[in-house]
Amino acid sequence: MTERHRPGVYSIAAHSGFADALVAGLLSRYRDPDLGLARLTLLLPSRRAARTVSEAFIRLAGDGLLLPRMAVVGDLDLDETLGPLLDPMGAGAEIAPAADPTRRWLRLAEHIRDEMGGNAPHGAALLRLAREQADTMDRLLVEDIGPEELLSERVVDLLGDLSGHWQDGLRLFARVQARWLAELQERGELDASARRNRLFDHAARRWKLAPPQTPMVAAGVTSAAPSLARLLRVIAEMPGGAVILPDLDLAMKDAVWAELGCAGAPAEVGGPPFARGDAVTHPQYHLKLLLNRMGIARTEVQPWHRAGLAAAQPERSRAISNLFLPPQASACWVDLPSAQRRLSNMRLMESANPEEEAQAIALLVREALEQPERRVAVITPDRGLAGRIVAHLRRWHIEADDTAGQALPHTPAGRLFLIFAEVMAEAAAPVALMALLEHPFAGGGEGRAEWLDHARALELRLRGPRPQPGLDALDPLIAEMARLRPAIAAWWAGLRRLLDPLMAQGSEAEAGLSQLLDTLVSAAQGLCGDALWAREDGRALAALVEDIRAQAEAVGTRLDPRELPAVLRDAMERVAVRPAWGAHPRVAIYGLLESRMTRADLMICAALNEGSWPAAPAPDPLLAPEVLRALGVPGADFRIGLAAHDLAGAMGAPEVVLSRAQRDAQGPAIPSRFLLRVRALLGADLLARHLDQQAVVYARALDHAQPAPVYRQPEPCPSAAQRRVDISVTALDRLRSDPYQFYAQAILRLRALDPLDAEPSAAWKGTAVHEILRRWHTQGGMLRGIALQTLQEMNAHPLMRSLWRPRLLKGLEWVELQIGGQDGRRPIVSELSGEMRIRGIRIHGRVDRIDALPGGELAIVDYKTGSPPSGREVESGYALQLGTLGLMARADAFAGVKGEPTRFEYWSLGKSRVSETGFGYVSEPVREGQKKSGIPRDDFLSVAQHFLDDALDRWILGTEPFTARLNPDVAGYADYDQLMRLDEWMGRQGASGEAEGPA
Repeated sequence: MTERHRPGVYSIAAHSGFADALVAGLLSRYRDPDLGLARLTLLLPSRRAARTVSEAFIRLAGDGLLLPRMAVVGDLDLDETLGPLLDPMGAGAEIAPAADPTRRWLRLAEHIRDEMGGNAPHGAALLRLAREQADTMDRLLVEDIGPEELLSERVVDLLGDLSGHWQDGLRLFARVQARWLAELQERGELDASARRNRLFDHAARRWKLAPPQTPMVAAGVTSAAPSLARLLRVIAEMPGGAVILPDLDLAMKDAVWAELGCAGAPAEVGGPPFARGDAVTHPQYHLKLLLNRMGIARTEVQPWHRAGLAAAQPERSRAISNLFLPPQASACWVDLPSAQRRLSNMRLMESANPEEEAQAIALLVREALEQPERRVAVITPDRGLAGRIVAHLRRWHIEADDTAGQALPHTPAGRLFLIFAEVMAEAAAPVALMALLEHPFAGGGEGRAEWLDHARALELRLRGPRPQPGLDALDPLIAEMARLRPAIAAWWAGLRRLLDPLMAQGSEAEAGLSQLLDTLVSAAQGLCGDALWAREDGRALAALVEDIRAQAEAVGTRLDPRELPAVLRDAMERVAVRPAWGAHPRVAIYGLLESRMTRADLMICAALNEGSWPAAPAPDPLLAPEVLRALGVPGADFRIGLAAHDLAGAMGAPEVVLSRAQRDAQGPAIPSRFLLRVRALLGADLLARHLDQQAVVYARALDHAQPAPVYRQPEPCPSAAQRRVDISVTALDRLRSDPYQFYAQAILRLRALDPLDAEPSAAWKGTAVHEILRRWHTQGGMLRGIALQTLQEMNAHPLMRSLWRPRLLKGLEWVELQIGGQDGRRPIVSELSGEMRIRGIRIHGRVDRIDALPGGELAIVDYKTGSPPSGREVESGYALQLGTLGLMARADAFAGVKGEPTRFEYWSLGKSRVSETGFGYVSEPVREGQKKSGIPRDDFLSVAQHFLDDALDRWILGTEPFTARLNPDVAGYADYDQLMRLDEWMGRQGASGEAEGPA
């Protein structure tokens, strides 16, 4: 076929810079004076690689140039890209079209449901399993492994040794794959991976018989798929053809090359293609696998004849080769001279945490840009770290886009669409509803300010426990708000017209996935207009939604609306949104895939920790590792070798920084095995020269500030006029235990806001109990019926009602029995407000219940949903509610109540061992009998009067400061801890009580 003595397979060394060296060689070898490179066809591994090579052409070509035709080997439409090169006469073999990936995903879910029957997962879990099935099928198809091989002897022999779940997974996989292949045959389609294999084989056959008349070069393609390897072999043997590999180590000794393992070429016929001892984590292993499948010996590979603009010294490639030696060969490190261990212009940087690492890397980038035309690239698999670096660079107005992109759910458009799904699934729960109404895209335009005004007003009213599901439950609330702001009624009516279809669809037990998406799109369009779809994230969202909608309609996929957010989130996570333009021309931030074939003057490799670079191996969820090995599929550790190759390529730059953080979000981090190899190779004598913490020092100094003086314990002293405020009976306890909280609440008039969808607080439960008992005392009737009706009217969420209601009803049943069994004692008032004035200060409060005793005395009763105050707290003056109410009753503060209070009782609805219902007991903080704490009954009111006068003398009518946490041992609320900056001074006071350090 050709007179060439050896195939045209070349390697560009790591130090040369792949893209620039490739372009430099192509220009010298294939450039035509008239047509430039227009006759050349260039096969590349990815669209990102095509963009990188195009940029290299722009840098090196100088004047105008016709670029070569670039085709990506992974494209489904590769045959259309290559056009007549594959089929000059149009009479080639017909290759069936590829099945739509989304349709396959949805159909696999149906097949799994049919196979598993009642044991099949539902909703998002089922579709997730279908996605895993599809990924495993593709993994086998790429390796040219057909479904019949699952029944081969080498796989069947393993079944008995597998655990039960692996056996079940293998059976399920085989049956679902058989169903799907039968459907494909009926439709006349192929899986995308299978079609790609047939396309490669068709091209290999045609080009072997009739090579194209124009040159063909495959560059940077390292996939070892058998069909692709066969095609590359044909290209290498074409006249004018070439296969150019990145970073193949041609200087590696033959013994070391053999130590890598068989790599798809077993020593014995019929042996496993991947032996247990293979060094699959070595950066050269996948290249050896590719060469073996191409049938090319390493000795036949020639070095590429050109280097790039950003090339390092050739010694760098030798050092990288030594760095990644397999275990036995690495024993030679002991005897390596310093010249072969030296990694000149390579620095090692270690930070305390990811934030510090990002700041230090941003400083390195900023420093590099000071030199004209100097290019810098940051490579990291950690997208969170990449985002921090981008944010830090904005400090100097440097816009650096993360070319790995941002997951669609994390973009404004993707997040908003998920919120619409959550509103539907959760029946307009407060968190989802307010996230929707206050999203930047909602209510845009001239009316945005008024829209936010209404939304924020609604949010204030929704804070607290979750109301009943649906928008109907909020109508009474809106009607109440409309009394003060009439415009909100029209705003709510318009909003309901948009969201009512969501509520109707979400209330169904099951609906078509396409119908659910149509409903979401209509609501989103109505609320946001074109703003949702206008940017790159909106366009990516539109394409994804339309794809799923169309295929779900064709397949007939049905889904529980409550599962829709999880399904959409899983689908969106697979879509990366990349910015179209606007980045700094000399700064790039890459993921590992995007970094391949790139080169810059300074390469910063970040997040070099185990679990990040390299990532933790993820085993196949359906097929056991033993089964994959028997089938000839590379194991999970194979990806570690790819990550090592990515690092080796980056380390070939003229200047390199290897960076890691000592801790990550989970805790202390383990250095990457690659970084540990660098340290070991350098040895103690060279390591110190390569450590560079200067950027870390600058990062710490950049945000350094002098330690703030210790904040003193707050002691506000308002004026005499500001102090004269009314005191409620409950606030008196707060005034004595923590004067600062009284100051914040009564004088500053600050109130803590409940979060949205809050757990029912003790205060909320107390309000419910008091309202139930008030109605029962004033209206009579059955207490249980009144309780159920009141809870319904309070618009509480059904789940909350069902969890708390049984306990509440048992406690109320005890109250009913207790009152009915009292002899000669009867309630005379309930939930009655009153007030009295002492020295010009209004004392006010509401008494839960007052009973008349047989002798004409009074009993003051306070209901508690939890534990009542202890006798010690009452005795110390920190729980004066009963005593103060008794003083008010004695002063005729409550209409219709006359008499001397002699009993002071807490009626708790908490658990009780002696109660007939298991809940409810009476506690009286009176010291009598065997009790050792409390106030004597005869002194109860006088002691309460003393504490009341003391509070008035010291704070309300006096000049004593409202000291924060004056009595820290007293249990209280934490509503104002942040306002008083509690953590800044609590526990730091000296023995004298004053804060340590400067004021």
